[in-house]
Parts: sequence; structure tokens; C-alpha cells
Amino acid sequence: MPYTLAMVLLDIAAPVLLLAGLAQTPAENVVLINNFEIVATAVIALFLFKEKISLRLWAAIGLITLASILLSIEGENSFRFSVGSLYVLGACICWGLENNCTRMISNKNPLEIVTVKGFGTGGGALLIGLWLGESFPAAIYMAWALCLGFVAYGLSIFFYVLAQRYLGAAKTSVYYAAAPFVGAGISLLIFKEPPPLLFWAALLIMVCGAYLSVTDSKYDAVNKK
Repeated sequence: MPYTLAMVLLDIAAPVLLLAGLAQTPAENVVLINNFEIVATAVIALFLFKEKISLRLWAAIGLITLASILLSIEGENSFRFSVGSLYVLGACICWGLENNCTRMISNKNPLEIVTVKGFGTGGGALLIGLWLGESFPAAIYMAWALCLGFVAYGLSIFFYVLAQRYLGAAKTSVYYAAAPFVGAGISLLIFKEPPPLLFWAALLIMVCGAYLSVTDSKYDAVNKK
């Protein structure tokens, strides 16, 4: 029960922080900074749940952290961190802790976990919205949101929990590393905002870090043999 409750509360807080950051930060930066979830998940898994982290994964954590710092800088001529980026990093930390809480109950029925997370998180976010005085959107937007949630949230969590059962929290999170790059590409195509040079430098570093994290399982298996 403590892990289930923490999972729901953290999954309410994370999207709120993410949306706050998205309102103040370019979309392509936000989706790349989301890779910091790998760092948060792995470090929390190490210190709280004693999961092992290889040297290769440590290198990936260092590169992803460096790229996240570059993406958080407010302009190329400034060394201040943008408030929006800090919100996104906060969301990643919440999701990192939530991933580890979910790992502790991953032996349960994945469908039950998705149901609890869906109703718990959705209900909590709905109550926050009503408390803030938000109004309901038009029915057509609600229908599209439900379809999007079914795929991007429901099916996503279902497969994620299954993966955690066999791989653990740290290694499962690294396979999510490809998602932010897809999101960044789509963002550039839709919004057509030319990103600064700092973005491309961070992108290159993030690609290297993601590659090391995703291939960590393969090298780990080879070393065991």
C-alpha cells in the first residue's frame, strides 16, 4: 500500500510540473530533458533499492546529466537555469521515484496496476483542476484526449510494468531513451522553431548517453558469459 500510494501521488505531481515547464520552455528542449528520468530512476534504484549500476550506465548518466544542464541554460550567453527547465527536471525526479515504487509492486497484475494508476492519477489531477477553477473542454477534445491517453498512458504503462518485472527499474527506464528523440523530431517538424546551437550540442551528448544506456544490458550479458 505505501508503494501504491506513493506511485499515485508522484504520478499526479510529475505531469503538473511537466506542464508548468512546457509552458515556459521550447517543446524540443522539454522532451530531451525528459531523458533525465533515466538518471533519476537509476540513482534512486541504486541508493534506495540497491540495484547494481555498471560503469557503462554511469557514463550514460553523466552524459545525460550534462546534456540536461545545457538544455536548462537560459540562452547561449547566460549561465542561468530557466525556471521551466527546473520544473521539467523536478517532474523527471518524481517519475524516477515513481518508477522505483512501481517496480516494488510489478509482480502484481499489470492490468490492475494500470487501473489503479489511471483512476488514481486521473482523479487526482481532475480534483486539482477543479480546485484551480478550470472548466471542462468541449466533448470532441475530451474524446481525443481519452484516445491519446489510452495509447500513450494506458498501453504504455501496461508494457512498462511488464518490462520492470523482468528487467528492474533502472534498466527498463533506459529503453525509454528513444522516446524523447522521437518527440524532439516531431516538435521540430510541427512548430518549425529553429533551435539554438546549444540545443544541437546537447542533442549530440544526449544521443551518446542514450546509446550507452540502451546497450548496457547487452554488454552486461556479455560480461556475465
